[in-house]
Amino acid sequence: MKVVVNLKAYPCNPVEVATAAREVSDESGVAIAVAPQAAHLQRVADTGVETWAQHVSAVEHGSHTGSTLAEAAADAGATGTLLNHSERRLKLADIDAALDAAERADLETCVCANDPDQIGAVAALGPDAVAVEPPELIGTGTPVSKADPDIVTDAVAAAESVDDSVPVYCGAGISTGEDLTAAQDLGAEGVLLASGVAKADDPKAALEDLVAPL
Repeated sequence: MKVVVNLKAYPCNPVEVATAAREVSDESGVAIAVAPQAAHLQRVADTGVETWAQHVSAVEHGSHTGSTLAEAAADAGATGTLLNHSERRLKLADIDAALDAAERADLETCVCANDPDQIGAVAALGPDAVAVEPPELIGTGTPVSKADPDIVTDAVAAAESVDDSVPVYCGAGISTGEDLTAAQDLGAEGVLLASGVAKADDPKAALEDLVAPL
């Protein structure tokens, strides 16, 4: 299982979370990546944890003020990126262009989508992974694996029908080891989570609880 911790714009200490993630990953053998704000990419990467950008823009070098250039994210230490998160939605053409940008910079990609139909559409674009995240469950503490497990199984089937080499991750409401194993049982090969770690009083303890069943 792959675990991607999205720090969003939460008022947490990104280095503290990244250090905890690296330690738990080393101790458990579970792959854990941390996606901080773009300005914190290098500080997080310097901890030795697998570091992802929260987004890269569908642009090349040029006049693109305010964009997150994929090459700049890679230069700062990122090895992967999320795309099309429900809080940073993109048109399909822009997802495609952002995937091209990530490929130029040799960044691993995970494209988020709201439902199984969208999972099928974005899987056809050739990302390294896709993630199903019903937006109404994000930040609620109620995982989709409990609220509507068919969304996960249908998302896995949708991705497989397009390209069976694209793994499906499960997001929205993930916070415990039980949530992680439930997602795994439904066919997911990874999870995305945010507040369960970024808002935790003890990020390392939260991550240890998350991966304990594995």
